[in-house]
Amino acid sequence: MGKTETLDEELMKDVSSEDLSRALKLVDESMREKIFKNMSKRGAEMLREEISLMPPIRLSEVEASQRKIVEITKKLEAEGRIVILRGDEKDGFV
Repeated sequence: MGKTETLDEELMKDVSSEDLSRALKLVDESMREKIFKNMSKRGAEMLREEISLMPPIRLSEVEASQRKIVEITKKLEAEGRIVILRGDEKDGFV
């Protein structure tokens, strides 16, 4: 994934908006904002609306969507489609 590509462009190819909105249902607003900032403006607006209009759902559904996104993210990293920088890594890109 290039530096200018957004989360929306790469991850959303494999993650449904339904799973993403369910996964973010119980996430605090500051964490949601980190996700929204990595999306297109229109994509973030649509996701915000989807979350706000979502009826109550089971915790198990939220957790299932979160697990699915983690699995997809790991798969994308293994395929070299995304790079995940972890907090303890000192080696960055130049």
